[in-house]
Amino acid sequence: MASITKFTLCLGFFLLLSFPLTLSSPLHLRSSKNAPRFLADFSRTINNSRPLKYSKYRYETRYFDQILDHFSFSDLPTFRQRYLINTEHWVGSGQLGPIFLYCGNEGDIEWFAVNTGFVWEIAPRFGAMIIFPEHRYYGESMPYGSREEAYKNVTTLAHLTAEQALADYAVLITELKRNLSAQACPVVLFGGSYGGMLAAWMRLKYPHIAIGALASSAPVLQFEDIVPPEIFYDIVSNDFRRESVDCFNTIKKSWNVIASEGEKNDGLLRLTRTFRFCKKLETADDLSNWLSSAYSYLAMGNYPYPSDFLMPMPGNPIKEVCRRIDSCPDGTGILQRIFEGVSVYYNYTGTVDCFDLDDDPHGMTSGWDWQACSEMIMPFASSKNTSMFPAYDYDYTSEEELCLENFHVKPRPTWITTEFGGHGFKSVLKTFGSNIIFSNGLLDPWSGGSVLEDISDTIVALVTEKGAHHLDLRPATAQDPDWLVDQRTAEVELIKGWLEEYYEKRKATFDM
Repeated sequence: MASITKFTLCLGFFLLLSFPLTLSSPLHLRSSKNAPRFLADFSRTINNSRPLKYSKYRYETRYFDQILDHFSFSDLPTFRQRYLINTEHWVGSGQLGPIFLYCGNEGDIEWFAVNTGFVWEIAPRFGAMIIFPEHRYYGESMPYGSREEAYKNVTTLAHLTAEQALADYAVLITELKRNLSAQACPVVLFGGSYGGMLAAWMRLKYPHIAIGALASSAPVLQFEDIVPPEIFYDIVSNDFRRESVDCFNTIKKSWNVIASEGEKNDGLLRLTRTFRFCKKLETADDLSNWLSSAYSYLAMGNYPYPSDFLMPMPGNPIKEVCRRIDSCPDGTGILQRIFEGVSVYYNYTGTVDCFDLDDDPHGMTSGWDWQACSEMIMPFASSKNTSMFPAYDYDYTSEEELCLENFHVKPRPTWITTEFGGHGFKSVLKTFGSNIIFSNGLLDPWSGGSVLEDISDTIVALVTEKGAHHLDLRPATAQDPDWLVDQRTAEVELIKGWLEEYYEKRKATFDM
């Protein structure tokens, strides 16, 4: 019998991103386990189901002995950091061939490599080397020799931070350039979601190492009170509302119906049968989590063409979800309508006989759960009036309690803005930053936490009304709409300008 597993979310975006949406009580979303998550967590499962050896992109897998703690002189073991490299089109150090470096996210680096076609497609025209370094504590880049040891306790996880990851990338590229006698070759950074955040932050923290960064769908402002905590769920809700008000209202009403049904005798059994789960639901919350996750991922993956980035889905999948919900015959109950709609996400191919909700009982197996409990503290809430999700307020106290319970760590909610900035970002970036592209699609719920307007001539926001989560970094297709082609063209021209400026300044220096 075919079945499908519910993927645990881990921020989140992320990210970033990342956590399953959890109803701790009827109509109340709560806990760090339920904050929205980026797309990267799918890398663990998708890599197993679709072998990467069939990727159309060629690269060599290498390993680098990386320092565990860049910010102390403790005698700690090194670890093997995996990175993927392609020099097929690199014009070499003699011609100052550029190096395109993708900042690895919270997942297996091969998954990001095969889903970041933009970098592979533009590298030949620039004569660029391509490097995809893996983020520490993810994929094969495990300190202490194994995932089990790396994730063992608060002490072994202590070095899983964005700052350490950026230092990894800085050390790796510096050593690689030295080994290739390519110290003068310019580096351009790329990243999507959490990787986009890292790309932007690395450009700001290490401007002597990289001349520019393309940060796609990077919610660098999703901290403290810089943006409203309701913005993520408001955007998801608006994505559904723009397709059909009736669809939006059906989903909004469904939470009460699910909670009420779950309290009845044999109610959980009926919910199990209606939604075709392989095993009986233990709580109605489990169903609500499953649905909430799907709606958020549908918004992130609301691409204009069919894709299987997350799950096999049609183009404009939210439109199809609402079509199915609204087109049910008169008299069809809310729960059956919801099942028909959510099947677009979980079973568009029609090959799944039942759905499996079995998961880690603590839901805390991913490294992102640690990051979201230590420094990546992103407030989320759901508005009663504008959201189709149950209303709830952000509760930092509960977040802190859960992090202490699960990881024995107290979150630092203001550390990211202290380390990388965020408050007053316009004046700060205008004064101290340059050569960063923040690209976003407004259908993407993570766009609400990103930079959506130009800061200066060199810190540019490229925003598309109908784009979704880092769509611009995806491989080009014959079905790409004109606005997406135009967005990528603009990105290429900006990168070209950075490189030309670098070469001109270098030439002027040597001509003096």
